[in-house]
Amino acid sequence: MSTNTSAQDFSHYSVLLNETISALDVKPDGIYVDLTLGGGGHSEKIAEKLITGRLVCVDADTTAIEASKIRLLPYQDKITFVHSFNNEIDDVLDSLGIGLVDGAVADLGVSSYQLDNAERGFSYMHDAPLDMRMDSESALTAYDVVNGYKEEELKNILYKYGEENFAPKIAAAICKKRAEAPIKTTLELSDIIKSAMPEKAKTGGHHPAKRSFQAIRIAVNGELDRLSVMLNKVIDRLKPDGVFAVISFHSLEDRIVKTAFADAARGCTCPPSFPVCVCGNKEKVKILTKKPVLPTEKELYENPRSRSAKLRVCKKI
Repeated sequence: MSTNTSAQDFSHYSVLLNETISALDVKPDGIYVDLTLGGGGHSEKIAEKLITGRLVCVDADTTAIEASKIRLLPYQDKITFVHSFNNEIDDVLDSLGIGLVDGAVADLGVSSYQLDNAERGFSYMHDAPLDMRMDSESALTAYDVVNGYKEEELKNILYKYGEENFAPKIAAAICKKRAEAPIKTTLELSDIIKSAMPEKAKTGGHHPAKRSFQAIRIAVNGELDRLSVMLNKVIDRLKPDGVFAVISFHSLEDRIVKTAFADAARGCTCPPSFPVCVCGNKEKVKILTKKPVLPTEKELYENPRSRSAKLRVCKKI
């Protein structure tokens, strides 16, 4: 693919779109936040329902913002676009003079554009420079992680963020190869990962490099640390009856979302033996999805990448 990729090339299948919009129950005069604008699919459906309301669209990827401005042009008078990581949502809302919001959505998946556009370096299927930055203005790249981190650090990243059973072997193989020459491209890294794995682990199921690439991408963008911060901030910025819908795509993300929602819904944490509450903790939300909502068979057929998606929703008390 040409490196002169324009905003018009940006595309993203909005996973669990109908289920998410239904859960948000958009008010025509409400204030909403799309914390992961991406291709603008969720934002478009929210904006369609607004009359006097307002939508704030946040993304760390400037290409996503420029593409969505085109897609969302009919609703431009209702939308404010902000280039920012979503864990900075307090600063974003404060700068816009917004206190509390009626609802928020976060689709945590990497967009199809980012995966399919070779130059972004997210994919193990296309050869490209090792990049993987959501925000192209950020300093840390996948090249820095792969070539600069110590073997023990790499092993821990692959274990923690990729749940990769062969992390020690892969980390050792990376360090051995980079001692000869820097590892520069995605396919070069993918081949190194595959070479470190036993043949049995390379047959069937996911691509052998999938977990490792996920782990390095998470490390480059600080995704899980940002996620925990963002979830708690958004819950605190919801109006009473405000709805927060989050779509995750792997077990690490889903665990963080599930835990954050459960903590916010727990309330008093005093031992049962205490006659009165002394902790002062109050329930903040009601969880609307006791079990996560999963894609339908129809959606799985239309978009196989949605197979790991899980939607969790909570409502502010």
